[in-house]
Amino acid sequence: MAKKTARGPKFVSYFWPVIEVLKRLGGSARPSEVREELVRTLSISEEAQEDTLPSGFPRFDNQVAWARFYLAKAGIIDSSARGVWTLTEKGRALARMTHSEALELFRAVHKEFHAEREHERVAVVEEGDMIPPQDVELSTSDNYRQQLLDILQSLAPSGFERFCQRLLRESGFQEVTVTGRSGDGGIDGLGILQVSPLVSFKSSFPM
Repeated sequence: MAKKTARGPKFVSYFWPVIEVLKRLGGSARPSEVREELVRTLSISEEAQEDTLPSGFPRFDNQVAWARFYLAKAGIIDSSARGVWTLTEKGRALARMTHSEALELFRAVHKEFHAEREHERVAVVEEGDMIPPQDVELSTSDNYRQQLLDILQSLAPSGFERFCQRLLRESGFQEVTVTGRSGDGGIDGLGILQVSPLVSFKSSFPM
């Protein structure tokens, strides 16, 4: 069994960096975009990126995935069936998070969502071979179309821009930017659509 430390699992240190990255990317991003930005801003070395778990899964990616899992359980970020990570209102309202606060969040979520029999292996997951589960929430409302329309109509301009960014990412676009258009009150979207591993194209369009 791996040795535990007072500072908690390694992935706890990625809580605030993940939140900061999502803030910089407009409130939502695909996992690959979050990873690339973390590598850049935290200066993650090639050696660290190539380090793998016994299963062959990259250890760094595993730690970031566990950070997402706990942040989602805490209601700070949301993720869709397409894998887009999005800050919730709670996440956008956060101005900072110290390591002590991140560790407190980890302990609270861990206590609430994990049974006693899972405690030891999850607490030292950064040294193990576990991959965090993905959360998928499905709507059960028969009137979701009207609810969606009401929500969209109530959004502030900045909120609608964030919604459009997420919509484009859900549709498969990467490196998405959405900007207000002068004069007509609309917005422009810009992104890169990856058609296949070898083919991608940049697209700009009004929304």
